Amino acid sequence: MSSNIRAMIANVEVENLEEAVPLYQDLAGDAEVRRFPYRELELALVPFLLYSGPLEKYVSQNATVIVESLTPVLDTLGKAGAEILEAPNEVPKGTRIVARHPDGSVFE
Repeated sequence: MSSNIRAMIANVEVENLEEAVPLYQDLAGDAEVRRFPYRELELALVPFLLYSGPLEKYVSQNATVIVESLTPVLDTLGKAGAEILEAPNEVPKGTRIVARHPDGSVFE
């Protein structure tokens, strides 16, 4: 299954996106910052995924995992007894799911 993973991005909840971005940009070696909204949240990919907004509606996620195909991921999660918190849904760059693994960790 590891060959299906293209990247892993650490998710970081911040109070103020404007204040937080410069530090994470420096940590990433002056990486390009891509900002975009998602529902009521404001996000910045720097390459950490920083998010800010009314977070009470969202489950804090450990990381975002970018994969080639969701099919083997869904199969593996099902066999492991993971809980799908958000069913597959379309987002600007593809399809997104959120799952709580049996150990309690949450990944997008």
